Amino acid sequence: QVQLVESGGGLVQAGGSLRLSCAASGTNFAITVMGWYRQAPGKQRELAADITRGGNPNYADSVKGRFTISRDNAKNTVYLQMNSLKPEDTAVYYCNARTYKSYWGQGTQVTVSS
Repeated sequence: QVQLVESGGGLVQAGGSLRLSCAASGTNFAITVMGWYRQAPGKQRELAADITRGGNPNYADSVKGRFTISRDNAKNTVYLQMNSLKPEDTAVYYCNARTYKSYWGQGTQVTVSS
């Protein structure tokens, strides 16, 4: 069973930055893809960004050029650097990790004030 521990959410003004971290533990299987999804109030959960074990990133159009995803395979940790934040980025951000199954973190709140 994989455990995901997220950190780094918070309240920031528009134009500001935050960095999310997610550390995975408890698996003997290689984690293939790690990523961040987000869910705003009243909306469906959506992909923000994910990254393969080989380091290939994938971004939602809404965050391209502002967010950067990276990972440290040795630490089973994924990061999301979020710059130029907008109020519409306000959401609960969930870490996701995939082996032969998909695992989710508990979520961390990101609030961007205008």
